[in-house]
Amino acid sequence: MGVMASAGSSLMNELTTIFFTFFKIGLFTFGGGYAILPILQKDVEQKLHWSTGGEILDYYAISQSLPGIIAVNISMFIGHARRKFPGLVAAALGIVAPSIIVILIIALFIENILHYEAVAHAFNGIRVAVAALVLDASVNMWENSVKDRACALIFLVSMLVFAFADVTPILPVVAGAVSGIIITGRRGLP
Repeated sequence: MGVMASAGSSLMNELTTIFFTFFKIGLFTFGGGYAILPILQKDVEQKLHWSTGGEILDYYAISQSLPGIIAVNISMFIGHARRKFPGLVAAALGIVAPSIIVILIIALFIENILHYEAVAHAFNGIRVAVAALVLDASVNMWENSVKDRACALIFLVSMLVFAFADVTPILPVVAGAVSGIIITGRRGLP
């Protein structure tokens, strides 16, 4: 009986850790899923050792091709890897809880605060900080993804398509996946 109680307590402790880890990450999801990459790398990869940098990038890639919010999808992958379905639920609830709280607070006071100059300046500052987070995430993704000339070519073509063509992001992502399969297949890599 004591072993089962200990196992249940251990599960609850880890689920609580998963929830609050993603709650903390959820506090900084301004700018979307890309902005949390540096936080994921610091907390989930380096501090807690729940995932490797490569696994996080794989979760990003899969999450981009799935419907829904990238940050929620990534959190669910990591939570599931830790504690299966209960971990998935704890991570998903943790990452969305701060947004729900903030949205409710803003909804209550939005009419009263929009006209303040300080609020406009705060939003401008947040946008700049988010741009820096996205740039940092982009550099980290480049370092972990672009390993050779073929990958650099796929990156360059994808960037040109995004910059100059009005196409859905799905097409370059699928084209990149197919190109990667073909290139890897020709090299005989696993």
